[in-house]
Amino acid sequence: MNTRRVNISDVAREAGVSSQTVSRALNNKGEISVETRQRVLEIVRRLGYRPNTLARGLVTQKTCTLGLVVPDIANPFFSEVARGAEDAAHFAGYSLLLCNAMEDPEREMEALRTLEAQRVDGILLCSSRLAAPKLEALLGRLPPVVLANREPASEAMHSVSIDDEFGALAAMRHLLRSGRRQVGLLAGPPASSSGARRTAGHRAALAEAGLPARPELIVPCAPHLEGGVEGATALLTRYPEIDALLCYNDLVAVGALQACAGLDRRVPEDVAVVGFDDIPLAALVTPPLTTLRSDRRMLGAELVRLMLQALEGCPGGCENVVLKPELIVRASAPSASAA
Repeated sequence: MNTRRVNISDVAREAGVSSQTVSRALNNKGEISVETRQRVLEIVRRLGYRPNTLARGLVTQKTCTLGLVVPDIANPFFSEVARGAEDAAHFAGYSLLLCNAMEDPEREMEALRTLEAQRVDGILLCSSRLAAPKLEALLGRLPPVVLANREPASEAMHSVSIDDEFGALAAMRHLLRSGRRQVGLLAGPPASSSGARRTAGHRAALAEAGLPARPELIVPCAPHLEGGVEGATALLTRYPEIDALLCYNDLVAVGALQACAGLDRRVPEDVAVVGFDDIPLAALVTPPLTTLRSDRRMLGAELVRLMLQALEGCPGGCENVVLKPELIVRASAPSASAA
């Protein structure tokens, strides 16, 4: 039985090109045609070729390893981001080290220090909970960093984000068109940039509709089911006139559904509930959640794509990629015609 590892010469021979051309295709270099690159990559997949990262590291002084830090891997949003990032990293010949910060800024700092000590080539930092001064102080000593859902600290840094303000504005317009007027907001962790942008969208929609802002209807909450139960229960008990809740994410929204049930508030008759992210659970709960769908795997893949550019010195300049979420209307907050 032949167990010899497929090498770059095997790929080159099969494709009818030089080993240098295969290397250029794998590293997404210019100087070869799109057709040649696609043919080479197809043969790479078919033969199961994997670059020899140890040999490459000895030549380039790189580990061919990236670090990914997420706030909570138990949240399906971040597990999908990790899947997209791992797939893209694997295809590019990189390994991915995953660090779970457990929604704890100190754990996040520890993870960043660990990745620095592991000499990863770059760090993908997703939805950082660190205060801006702490994060900026760390960035100066870390390997290249690409941020997700966080404003870049400088113009010399890549970032990928969901257009949270656009999504919250779309959700609020939907609720207002369906006749809701007292919309509470479960805004997520106080340090969340996404939460701040969604709060801005909430306020913008009220101003657009000529409705008064009520800051007391905006409260932070932990970004999980229990946080939704606690936040929604407190808001609805204190302000029983609330007729809709816009939630930081779908887990919080599911918690809000439980809070409504516990308070005998019918959804959507008494209170409409809108989530964010469209995780698989959103379509399975009763009633199914109206939510904002975002492409989490694409976000993860974009993080890796931008990191590969950063490792090349950003020859085309740094990018700030913004992904638009899509409103998905379900029974928890139906449209006016279905209400």
